[in-house]
Amino acid sequence: MAPRGRPTRTTRSRPVTTTPPPVTTTPPPVTDPTTTTSVTSAQLQAMINEGVTAALAARDTTRNGDDSHSSGVGIRRPVQVARECTYPDFLKCQPLNFKGTEGVVGLTRWFEKMESVFSISNCTTASQVKFATCTLQDDALTWWNAHVKTTTPEAAHAMPWATLKKKMTDKYCPRGEIKKIEAEMWNLKVKGTDVVAYNRRFQQLALMCARMFPEESDQIERYIGGLPDMILGSVKASKSKTMQEVIEFTTELMEDKTKAYVERLADNKRKAEDSARNNQIQQANKRQNTGRAYAAGNVDRGQYEGPRNIRNSKIYNF
Repeated sequence: MAPRGRPTRTTRSRPVTTTPPPVTTTPPPVTDPTTTTSVTSAQLQAMINEGVTAALAARDTTRNGDDSHSSGVGIRRPVQVARECTYPDFLKCQPLNFKGTEGVVGLTRWFEKMESVFSISNCTTASQVKFATCTLQDDALTWWNAHVKTTTPEAAHAMPWATLKKKMTDKYCPRGEIKKIEAEMWNLKVKGTDVVAYNRRFQQLALMCARMFPEESDQIERYIGGLPDMILGSVKASKSKTMQEVIEFTTELMEDKTKAYVERLADNKRKAEDSARNNQIQQANKRQNTGRAYAAGNVDRGQYEGPRNIRNSKIYNF
């Protein structure tokens, strides 16, 4: 104990500074991929948003094929999906009926019209025969029903359109009639300058004589062979590659030739009329001049007072 009466001395303690131990960087522990890693809610939401965005982009790419349907500002336009053709849609295109008595030309026109309706109505391949056979009537309908009985309606309607065409051609195009049509095709020529009628008949026969022309060049050669000499050389020199090109060129060329011919005839007629009119005027002037000369001659003879022959005159003295 400190003696009483003397103040107690206090000693201030200095702060003790301690040196931290050196920080050593240790690699993160190797974790097993099968172990579960904790993910925060924000990270999980970001991952979900990223996945949804990628899925939407993949869907749009598959549906549209490119960015042509995008407005450029991130808003995608709705894509309209084509609706499958129904039988009422098919009938709205007004397909032809076929009875089986129209002959080769009627059957060919039925084929042509039916294929046009398929294209316009977007008729699927699976529905073509089913819809087309609904337009059969009378003998043709009886023939089709007999064919269906030999199989099933499902199998009959699953028949390809090309197969149905062949069956109907064999049924309603007798071999003798086909030969007549082929002979007409070989001898077909332009009558006068009527290229339009020639084009129409040639295309009709070409549909029925497909086996005559394995290549389109063969068909072009046969077409040119039926043209008149006035345009034959020019059409050959054009070297058209397709039937459509050669038909268009021939039609335009014949129109120009016909127009020039008509203008030349009109010009010759006008010249002939002018010449005849001039001849009439000249004849009228000639007759008028002749009449005037004749009238003038008569007047001169009446006014003539030349010397009289005194020797022949008698003098009477009273």
